[in-house]
Amino acid sequence: MYFSTFMNQLFHAEDRVCLQMGDPENPQLSKDGDIILGGIFSFHRSWINRRDTYMHKPLPLQCISLNFRGFQYAQAMLFAIDEINNSSDLLPGITLGCKIYDSCGSIARGVRASLALINSQETTFKLSDKCTKPAQVQAIMGESSSSPNMAAATVIGPFHIPLISHFATCACLSDKNKYPSFLRTIPSDHYQSRALAQLVKYFGWTWVGAVRSNDDYGNNGMATVIETAEELGICVEYSVAVFRTDPMIKILQIIDIIKSSTSKVIVTFLSPGDLNVLLQEFSQHNLTGYQWVGSEGWIFDSHTAAMDQLNSSSKELFREFWEALFDCKFENSASTTTENQRECSGHEDLAGVKNTFTDMSLMPIFYNIYKEVYAVAHALHDILSCNNTCNKTAQLDPFTILHHIKRIRFKTKEGDEVYFNENGDPPAKYEIINWQPTENGNVEFVPVGLYDASLPADRQLTLTNRTLVWAQNSEQVPVSVCSEKCPPGTRKVLQKGKPVCCYDCLRCADGEISNSTDSISCVRCHSEFWSNERRDACIKKKEEFLSYEEMMGALLTAASLLGTCLTAVVMFIFFRYRRTPIVRANNSELSFLLLFSLTLCFLCSLTFIGRPSGWSCMLRHTAFGITFVLCISCVLGKTMVVLMAFRATLPGSNVMKWFGPAQQRLSVLGFTLIQVFICLLWLTISPPFPFKNIKDFKDRIILECALGSAVGFWAVLAKFITFSMLIFCAVWVTFIPAYVSSPGKFSVAVEIFAILSSGFGLLICIFIPKCYIILLKPERNTKRNLMGKEAPTH
Repeated sequence: MYFSTFMNQLFHAEDRVCLQMGDPENPQLSKDGDIILGGIFSFHRSWINRRDTYMHKPLPLQCISLNFRGFQYAQAMLFAIDEINNSSDLLPGITLGCKIYDSCGSIARGVRASLALINSQETTFKLSDKCTKPAQVQAIMGESSSSPNMAAATVIGPFHIPLISHFATCACLSDKNKYPSFLRTIPSDHYQSRALAQLVKYFGWTWVGAVRSNDDYGNNGMATVIETAEELGICVEYSVAVFRTDPMIKILQIIDIIKSSTSKVIVTFLSPGDLNVLLQEFSQHNLTGYQWVGSEGWIFDSHTAAMDQLNSSSKELFREFWEALFDCKFENSASTTTENQRECSGHEDLAGVKNTFTDMSLMPIFYNIYKEVYAVAHALHDILSCNNTCNKTAQLDPFTILHHIKRIRFKTKEGDEVYFNENGDPPAKYEIINWQPTENGNVEFVPVGLYDASLPADRQLTLTNRTLVWAQNSEQVPVSVCSEKCPPGTRKVLQKGKPVCCYDCLRCADGEISNSTDSISCVRCHSEFWSNERRDACIKKKEEFLSYEEMMGALLTAASLLGTCLTAVVMFIFFRYRRTPIVRANNSELSFLLLFSLTLCFLCSLTFIGRPSGWSCMLRHTAFGITFVLCISCVLGKTMVVLMAFRATLPGSNVMKWFGPAQQRLSVLGFTLIQVFICLLWLTISPPFPFKNIKDFKDRIILECALGSAVGFWAVLAKFITFSMLIFCAVWVTFIPAYVSSPGKFSVAVEIFAILSSGFGLLICIFIPKCYIILLKPERNTKRNLMGKEAPTH
């Protein structure tokens, strides 16, 4: 009853009041101004974990381990604000202020700070007041890491308040569906990952290890590196993740993996804290000789700059910062005091201090903060229609500011152009830094190249001619491959069960070549070419034929000419003694025709020697066939005369009248004409022609005469075999298998040998005995002797 009465009174009260639940979040640094910008940086690295008992209200997060980098980021933001406020060209008459929170490296605290920046700091308000008030800040300069920005962007995204980061590089933040109000002044890892892979490819490293931070930054970045590396033919031997809070046993497992690997290049996507943990173990295990290729997280520059002192609205933070900066203690300090620690005077000089705060190696990152503040200022300048003055009555809303920031395009005093693409990312340009030790033991960060993703693919990566220093201070580019390059003349064969970068080099087979390094296949040479000894070039095959210059061709030529000469000598002897009985008894007319045909047979064998041509191919077989038929026809005529002579001795026989001189001439003419007809038919239908035989031998070309019509060839051959006699028949019966089985030019030699053997056989068997009688036994060259009627001896 009491509760309902109280509620009734409350609802009927004229001034109903709402109270904020929880403690208000106050900024650690602040600066008054007409337009307020927010900032979230990690002034501390960690916090004290408390165990909640759920018996009382949780205490505020107690941050520990001061982080000078966070102060540098904040000072860079304040420096840009002061420069804009002192400018008459940008936002004239308008002053910018800021509220900067410390996230302590905690994602939850970063989200809490984001909500504090967009909400009012009032702890009470009346229900009669408007609830739809504009956000207290117009834009927020976000944290350095990707994961905290992802959380903050998710929370403030629906309110369209711009969140701009100077160091969050995860490609996932380019997704405008998830993070519609997120922008950044550092390129996305989408480009950096590809730049790392191209850099590895540039130096010929195809076998690398991969180490990443086990967070959104490392996991997403390394995934893109590996994907691009595989497209470029680079193999990753191992890929491991590490985080600074991992137990030592996991760190040691990673060390063991690296120690057992064969790759000498390690590609990293690590934050500095994770890298330091790994390098400490490297040092303890004395691991050297590895070439490290890293992302922007631990690539530093050597620029220096002067920094003004901080203006802090939090005395505790300022006191803590001052004590840590100058290693002193204020009187009544709450922090732990060590022995012999001097007291802070408040007038310490920064010039003599050397620590993280005075280290300007991250100047490019400070410059990113500078650019994001100026990006917001240029957007406000456009919205407020600033010229000599600005329209201070214009209503500002986050959506309009976000829209204008996405569209701005300006140049800084240094000449750098600032703009954002449709994903809220700046143009991707990276400086390639080489760590080079100096004589005094320090490390110099030397720029050696540039990667510009806006250029064509073949011009994105450029390296200067400066000397690079590699692992162990070597000036030689380290080699990191699973298998050495396959030289020309070989091809790659993948090793079973291993990545594509691990392979064996096999020599190309005969007749195949590869004329490039790391060829995946060998190319077969053209049919008229053959591979050289190194298998890296095709050379024209040697053409082979029976020539006059070689020994076999010269001997056959000599034999042919000898046969011609001997036949001529016999012909001369027969002509000289043409009226003697032995010449007349052998039908001198057929004898001279036979000697003439033998001369042609010996001479036609010369057409088989030399490079085959169209006329020689047609001439060699047809001329030989015709002349040899003429020769055999004469032999046949002489044989028939002898046969008829024997039959004529029989009583009542008159056969000689059927085979007289006229019949002998007609038989020779008839057989020869038949052969001529066969040859003309052969030449008309399918004549022989020059032919390059590339089948019998792989490494050379046999120049020979193709038969054209095999039927014609064997018809010509069978014709004179049919009429052959004695040794002539034996020679040609032997020739057939020898000719068929002899390869290349040897088949031509066999044919010439058969021709010469036949010719010499006929010449020796028929004419040499008669020449012997004519020249050496003239007393036997009588008609009586020829008829077998020897003179009686007295």
